[in-house]
Amino acid sequence: MRLFTRYLTFELAKIFLATLTSLTLFMLVVGVVQEAHDQGLSFMTILKILPYLLPNALRFAVPGTILFAACSVYGRMSSFNEILAVKSLGISPLAVLWPAYILAFVTSLMAVWFNDLAVSWGTYGVKRVLIESAEEIIYSVLRTNGQYSSDKISINVSRVEGQMMIEPMILIHPHDNSPPVTVLAKSAELRSDHEAGEFVIYLTDSNIEYGDNVVFSHPGTLPHVIPLFENSETDLSVARTSQIALRNIQSAITTQRKIIKNFRQSLAADAAYGMLTGELSDLATQAWQDRFDTIGHHIHRLHRLRTEPYRRWANGFSCLFFVFVGAPLAIRMRNSDLMTTFGVCFLPILVLYYPLLALAVGRAKCGALPPYSVWLGNIILCVIGLALMQRVLRH
Repeated sequence: MRLFTRYLTFELAKIFLATLTSLTLFMLVVGVVQEAHDQGLSFMTILKILPYLLPNALRFAVPGTILFAACSVYGRMSSFNEILAVKSLGISPLAVLWPAYILAFVTSLMAVWFNDLAVSWGTYGVKRVLIESAEEIIYSVLRTNGQYSSDKISINVSRVEGQMMIEPMILIHPHDNSPPVTVLAKSAELRSDHEAGEFVIYLTDSNIEYGDNVVFSHPGTLPHVIPLFENSETDLSVARTSQIALRNIQSAITTQRKIIKNFRQSLAADAAYGMLTGELSDLATQAWQDRFDTIGHHIHRLHRLRTEPYRRWANGFSCLFFVFVGAPLAIRMRNSDLMTTFGVCFLPILVLYYPLLALAVGRAKCGALPPYSVWLGNIILCVIGLALMQRVLRH
């Protein structure tokens, strides 16, 4: 039986690794590299970005790949009556399923790590590479298309001569609700500052407009600094919850609770002062309502922070529960057609698991459901898998 178990483990691992490698390379080369090339990234820049994109590709590829491996091995074994032969020897089919469950458990732990690595190290790594290559990227796109656009800046040029943009029209998008800044110049030169995460545009004979109002004309050379990315990687109070590493989320939750506590204390003190002095009209102003809205924003962020660890662990352990359903279902089908078996196994996951996960995550982030409710889809798959396993053991 040990020999048979080793054989099963080898077959599962072989198909899993081969499929994972092929699917990951396909996702990187066809999806990411082609898009990066279309955006004007050089070959060296793409090579620098690839290591940071690899965890993101793996976290999407691993769950489907481990399910594919389980369907392949157990569907083939069942169609060749190997499961029936194991039963005739008095061996429980559960002994045949254990290698898949153990491999899926180990894979789930890896998937949790990939999920965490992709949204923290991977995301900020890509940003750093883009910052370092910003000047090269913008000039490459301008030479090819004559225009470049991002969430920070839009540039249209008549032509590019070396590093000089001729007759550029530059639209700068502000971070707040202030009107956009439009710049018209005779020429402009772009220089990036990698360490500061910003670039400087040196404008020659420029006209600068705020909204529809001309502010001033500036003859000669005028430098203008534009940040490329917000520096929120280390500031846990403003960093996106989906891009905070698991090891830092508890610190972010503590920080968020302190912010909410301070806001509530400030509101309580101002309300008490207003009631003591009789100046209750101040409590009905828009500024007072804005302070309540700010507290609501911080409470919503706290719910998102509390949900995030559960979401990543639930996403990662979907590997285990996919196999929990897929392996016994493949045995029950007894079909040697791999794609049919995989399709039938993946269909209930597609129509049941992912909608439940999305619903639970959305409600948990709003505070309507507790954070652990994101495991609802996994629990339902577990119940279905137990029912299928009972049928395999019985028949």
